[in-house]
Amino acid sequence: MTILVTGTAGFIGNHVALKLLEDGHEIIGLDNVNDYYDVSLKEARLKRIKHHKNFTEARINLEDKEAVSKIFEEYRPEKVINLAAQAGVRYSLINPHAYIDSNITGFLNILEGCRATKVKHLVYASSSSVFGANTKMPFSVHESANHPMSLYAATKKSNEMMAHCYSNLFDIPTTGLRFFTVYGPWGRPDMALFLFAEAILNNKPMNVFNHGKMKRDFTYIDDIVNGITRLLDRPPKADPSWSGDTPDPAISGIAPYRVYNIGSNNPVELMRYIELLEKEMGRTTEKIMLPMQDGDVPATWADVDDLIEDAEYTPDTPVEVGIKRFVEWYMDFYGKK
Repeated sequence: MTILVTGTAGFIGNHVALKLLEDGHEIIGLDNVNDYYDVSLKEARLKRIKHHKNFTEARINLEDKEAVSKIFEEYRPEKVINLAAQAGVRYSLINPHAYIDSNITGFLNILEGCRATKVKHLVYASSSSVFGANTKMPFSVHESANHPMSLYAATKKSNEMMAHCYSNLFDIPTTGLRFFTVYGPWGRPDMALFLFAEAILNNKPMNVFNHGKMKRDFTYIDDIVNGITRLLDRPPKADPSWSGDTPDPAISGIAPYRVYNIGSNNPVELMRYIELLEKEMGRTTEKIMLPMQDGDVPATWADVDDLIEDAEYTPDTPVEVGIKRFVEWYMDFYGKK
């Protein structure tokens, strides 16, 4: 089938597009290749897919209404995977307008494209950050998530509500995925694993926030791709069990709408994560213990039972294996043997 994948120069989007191309699908890849982080890394990711006979590149801004509309009209994708966004909790404190442009206006343009061309299923990226101030663990999509701690989280929660509106009004099946700390080869340089690896290799101090008292539901990229591709052929339907008296935020009784957590369901202590990284890299470095950063949370833990039941999701990559694979790629890519 023809599938529009946004964010194909990004970490998750590139892996997803490669898997779908290998499975024989026609992929329209949308990305503006901005300079939020190293453009050369984004171009290197694109080289993995851009010469494939079934890949078409569309280098445009998600917030460009006319350009996005033209892509939908020209290629008329049967399904859409929206992974393009302005990412990062901390950067939202510096450049908030980028989040509104990409994550709100851009997502509206995707929804409008789906509406105009009657897309059969829209799968889109939400985030574990929507849980914000919630403390009940593991995080469940069936619990409310109305206290975001950052603008980034607020835009992702907004995406879920916007998707529900379009599912309800225009009968567009939409599935939101709340990603939990995705890591692995070809990852993002602004995320902890990359930053720690750079510090270790260059024998520089690494910043460790909340004095190391952090837990994350680190999820390996292959497990994420597995979940996304499995869900693509499982568009949601309105659930007759839903009740407006006790509304379940993960499902809908009036619209083909669904939200899932996608994580490992196995939180790891941050200091253990660093220990494993240092072991694989064969050296250690100084840690600077710092307080919690604004907008951050001390722990995440995903309840993924629904995704296991509905899509046979199998998050089975141990963090020891995932970090080893990351280090092997990192050392090779950056030429640091």
